[in-house]
Amino acid sequence: MNRFKSLAVVSAVVCWSGSVLAQDPVKVDPTHYKVVLENASVRVLKVSLPAGAKTPMHVHPDSIIIPLTNSKVRFTMPDGKSVDSDLAANSAQYTPAGPHSGANLGAAGDVIVVEFKGAAPGKAQIQTSRPGLKMDVLADGAHGLAYKSTAAPDFAEPTGSKHEFDQVVIALGAAQMSLSINGKPARTSWARGDVQFIGRGIPHEAKNTGGKPVDFIIVAVR
Repeated sequence: MNRFKSLAVVSAVVCWSGSVLAQDPVKVDPTHYKVVLENASVRVLKVSLPAGAKTPMHVHPDSIIIPLTNSKVRFTMPDGKSVDSDLAANSAQYTPAGPHSGANLGAAGDVIVVEFKGAAPGKAQIQTSRPGLKMDVLADGAHGLAYKSTAAPDFAEPTGSKHEFDQVVIALGAAQMSLSINGKPARTSWARGDVQFIGRGIPHEAKNTGGKPVDFIIVAVR
């Protein structure tokens, strides 16, 4: 291949890459993708796909997905290749950055997507055990990990508790859990799929006030 043909190929690839990068799922498919929260660390989306629904080609950065319902989805890549994935409710998967379209092959489903914004992974050490909190790692990747946490009836984090990593807290069911962040009024009631962000180094306090174990998925960002 001569020099001019090589330059043409490189130019075409750059243009294609730019067009893919512009395909924000919230912009190209606002019916199915909603922003739950966004800050400098993460963007959290809720994806709601009716049975048979399809999404156009779009791109995510490195992400962790948390299905709230059992789902079966076909992911199709720009080259036309596809893969069918069974997504179990209350699980988590780490997905590298890249473009795809989607088709819901099963019943209506809801998924939480935590997109990592950092260009490079952080180096924070993430705890995998805490007093009164059972923690089972579900997914682990360069930018962070997801674990299912079960707070014991007597679980409590005292006022001023801090962690060196960001946390995205996702409720797996109705719960009575008091969470106050940086001195703000506490959130006390949770519904399935509710999301809260706790920034690294930010003082907070938490207490299980319902008298029974409470399940969450926490995505910790390095």
